[in-house]
Amino acid sequence: MPQTDLKKILRDALAQFHSETGTVHRLDAQTQLLHLVAQIGLPPHIAEVVKIIPVGKGIAGQVVAENRPVTICNLQTDTSSVAKPGAKKTGVGGALCVPIRDGEKILGTLGIGTRREHTYTPNETRTLEKIAEQIGAHWRAV
Repeated sequence: MPQTDLKKILRDALAQFHSETGTVHRLDAQTQLLHLVAQIGLPPHIAEVVKIIPVGKGIAGQVVAENRPVTICNLQTDTSSVAKPGAKKTGVGGALCVPIRDGEKILGTLGIGTRREHTYTPNETRTLEKIAEQIGAHWRAV
């Protein structure tokens, strides 16, 4: 999927969720590393930090390791240890990250964040998962 298409999907998702930041990571199953392929709203130094994420580390890495969405109400006050200390530097409050799949196979992650504290509802999670399905469908077609 061309970078411009990913950015459009990401922009549309951010508008729909009234969010300021978004990321799309693609999984390299062989190396078990997630590679940042699109982002909106991250400061350059943070974009550099999340450029490559090992499976199991950080929010996106947990999504892949657990094969399920991960949400945090407020990254600034989170004590779960899922979010790494650098995540607080993003200024993000509420965060939601979901797997991008091809059937049961995980292809990557789609994450959004907002500056305000926010608890994502099951309906919001399903909506973001549907957007992730669109990305997965494009990646399958390639």
